[in-house]
Amino acid sequence: MRLAVNLPYQGAGELAREAERLDYDIAFASEGLRSDAVSVLGLAAGLTSRIALASGIMQIPARPPGAAALSAATLHALSGGRFRLGLGVSNPHVSDGWYGVDFAHPLGRTREYVDIVRRALAGGPVRYDGTHFKLPAHGLGGAPLTILTERPDTPIPVYLGAVGPQSLRLAGEIADGWVSGFTTPQLVADSVTRLAAGRERAGRTLDGFEVIPYTAVSVADDLAQAAAPLRMHYTGLLAIGGADNFYCRLARGMGFDAGIDAFQDRLAAGDRPGAAAAIPLDFIDATALLGPVGRIADRMHAWAQAGVTTLSVLISANDTPLEARKHTLAAAAEALEKAGLRT
Repeated sequence: MRLAVNLPYQGAGELAREAERLDYDIAFASEGLRSDAVSVLGLAAGLTSRIALASGIMQIPARPPGAAALSAATLHALSGGRFRLGLGVSNPHVSDGWYGVDFAHPLGRTREYVDIVRRALAGGPVRYDGTHFKLPAHGLGGAPLTILTERPDTPIPVYLGAVGPQSLRLAGEIADGWVSGFTTPQLVADSVTRLAAGRERAGRTLDGFEVIPYTAVSVADDLAQAAAPLRMHYTGLLAIGGADNFYCRLARGMGFDAGIDAFQDRLAAGDRPGAAAAIPLDFIDATALLGPVGRIADRMHAWAQAGVTTLSVLISANDTPLEARKHTLAAAAEALEKAGLRT
C-alpha cells in the first residue's frame, strides 16, 4: 500500500513538498467550498519534481469536457508528465446550486464526459453526438475541440469518484482508478467487489487499477483528543444537503442514529460547535485513523486487506498550524513503515 495526501489550499505548496520528501506517491487537490483543484495543483506542480499530482476530484458539472481536457493536458505538461485526472459528478445540491446543471442521468453523463476527455487528450479533433453532450452543439463545426498541448507518451490516468453500486461498476469499467472520501474498510471491500464487476464487463481485472480512499489522520495518545481537530471538517461533510446527506445516511447505517439526530438538531438551531461536539467519537474513529502511531499502524492493515492500493491522508486545515499538518504526514509515513505495508 502507498500513501497520498489531500492538499488544502492553505500551505498546499509546503505540504506537497513535504509529502514528496516523505516519498508519498500522489498529492491530490479537491474542489469544494474553499478551493478549486486546478489552481492548487498548478502551485504544487511548480514546487515539486517527483510526486504525482491528481485532481481529487475535478467536478464534472463545473466545466465542459473540453475545458477539463485542456486543464488536464496543461497540468500534465507543466508537471513533466505527473498528472492524473480525477473526475466526479458531485451531488445534486452542488450540481444545481453551484453550477446550474441538472443532476439527471449522472451515469450516462459521466460515460460521455470521460469519452470526450480521452478523445481530446488523444489529439482530436473531437466531434461528438451523444445523448448528453454534443460537439458542436449548435452546428458551428469550424473549430472542433482540438488540444495542441504536447501529448503524453502514455494516456493520462482517469480516476472516478463513485458511491452507489452502478457508479462503482461504471468506474471499474471506464476508469483507471477509484477515489472515495469518508468511508470504512468494510465499505471499501464492498466497493472493490463492484469495481471488479465493472472491470470484468470491460474484459479486464483489477491489476493496475487504483483504489484510493481519503482518510483523515490525527495523532494523539487520547482518542477524543485526536478526534477534536477533525470535528469541524466532519461537520462540513455531514451538513451538505440537509437531512438527506449521504454521510448522515452512512452514519445511521452504522448504528449512530442518536448521534446524527443530535447533530442535525443542533445544526438546525444554528449551534455549529454543538453539532460538531455531537458527532459520535466511535463514528469518527471508524472512518478515520486516530491515536498514537502504533495504533494507526495496526489499523492500516484493515485498509490494505480491503483492497486499498493507495491511502490518501486527508489533512484538515481547520485551525491547524502548518507544522502540525507536516507532523501528521510524517506520522502517517512512519505508521505505514511500522505496519510493513509500503509497496
